[in-house]
Amino acid sequence: MFGGRRSSILGNGIAINKDHQRASSENTYSAAGVDIAAGNEFVQRISPIAASTRRAGTDVEIGGFGAFFDLKSAGFKDPILVAATDGVGTKLLVAQEAGRHDTVGIDLVAMCVNDIVVQGAEPLFFLDYLATGKLEPSAGEEIVAGIAKACIESGCALVGGETAEMPGMYATDEYDLAGFAVGAVERGQQITGDRIAIGDSVLGLASNGLHSNGFSLVRRIVKSLSLSYSDPAPFDRDRRLGDVLLDPTTLYVSSCLTAMKSDLVHGLAHITGGGLAENLGRILPDELAAVLDANAWDIPDVFSWLVTAGNVPHEDALRTFNMGLGMAVVVPGDRVNDAVLCFENEGHSVFRIGRIIARPDTGESVRIKGEVRL
Repeated sequence: MFGGRRSSILGNGIAINKDHQRASSENTYSAAGVDIAAGNEFVQRISPIAASTRRAGTDVEIGGFGAFFDLKSAGFKDPILVAATDGVGTKLLVAQEAGRHDTVGIDLVAMCVNDIVVQGAEPLFFLDYLATGKLEPSAGEEIVAGIAKACIESGCALVGGETAEMPGMYATDEYDLAGFAVGAVERGQQITGDRIAIGDSVLGLASNGLHSNGFSLVRRIVKSLSLSYSDPAPFDRDRRLGDVLLDPTTLYVSSCLTAMKSDLVHGLAHITGGGLAENLGRILPDELAAVLDANAWDIPDVFSWLVTAGNVPHEDALRTFNMGLGMAVVVPGDRVNDAVLCFENEGHSVFRIGRIIARPDTGESVRIKGEVRL
């Protein structure tokens, strides 16, 4: 439940030893740094936001101990549940320093639901956990509004969450976010990679920048260059550096579900930590490999700047960042054009980045030919 603060009341049934030393002043939860009134205000602010995410299978009501979801009324007959959990990572430190909180909620949802859809599942509902040193209702509202926006776009309901105000654990202006999503897929319709075959093609769907990975390195580079997040971006003088870095993770749920309904997908890989090679390699059968062309997609300026100005080795960049591709899609070799058109119609920039071959004797599952053009 949002704002789920638990307090205890010292009742008359508890005796106090008069010989014990007493505190010099009265102690309250508020004096300890937890503002119950602010928590109640926060719940009032976010209740209509959460309610806006209603979908078949759930009624969103904030304040209960748990949330129900009716799979049958959502249209499922023999479903298998798929769950994913994630956070936003040290990108939150950029948001806090930049004083901008409206995008990290989108990141939180995207990192979970993108992992669910690659299994062939439809995201159904989402819960979040917000921990802070001192709750600021307006900032919290911005965060939850971002969560709700991403939930609506992904077709999942924001059914609840927890807000924890923990002075001493976090500084006054610090917060952390975690999220949990549940989806479902009809039995037998899961995407496991078992349909991937020699001759299939690999498409790359463009990312919206850094998404939510590599920010420990990003922050190190920004600090080493003595830059502020309020400075104009060195590669885009019309935008602040912090705003570019905070561009939210792309949501791929709707487009991937559409492609699956047309039987255009043999495999999906969400490109997060570990980069393109590691994440694509996770879905390939043992006997197959992918050969990718490093010059087949466009590299956004933010990556070119980070690699060049930050003196990041090429291999390290490919392992750390998505380098412009947020999702890899393995499609039937004879339906490439149909798949490209499908994803383009859903608003994505699509690149034909490689093909599936028999795995070579070297055992490598993904080989990227050449160096990306910066």
